[in-house]
Amino acid sequence: QVQLVESGGALVQPGGSLRLSCAASGFTLSTYVMRWYRQAPGKERELVATISSTGDSTNYVDSVLGRFTISRGNAKNTVYLQMNSLKPGDTAVYYCCAQRNFFSFWGQGTQVTVSS
Repeated sequence: QVQLVESGGALVQPGGSLRLSCAASGFTLSTYVMRWYRQAPGKERELVATISSTGDSTNYVDSVLGRFTISRGNAKNTVYLQMNSLKPGDTAVYYCCAQRNFFSFWGQGTQVTVSS
């Protein structure tokens, strides 16, 4: 079946790092534009990072630029979000989304909490 599974979320102190993973089954991620979103309670879903199907182009929301890195691991059919210098404002459920034409596949989300 078509499935995306996020993992790697945790409780981390400000300034810490996490790496989120988005593993696909039932389809090949290399043909999709991949995005990471996040959503905190009471807030709108926010696009955090995007990587092209080829992996040669990335985009980030200004608030994470220089701290987060989206990347592909095609051999493992996985997309990653490396998060460094984490701030309390990064606290949210993080979702992975795969998109090709009108198709969009979403994972279940993984919780990231940044707190002392």
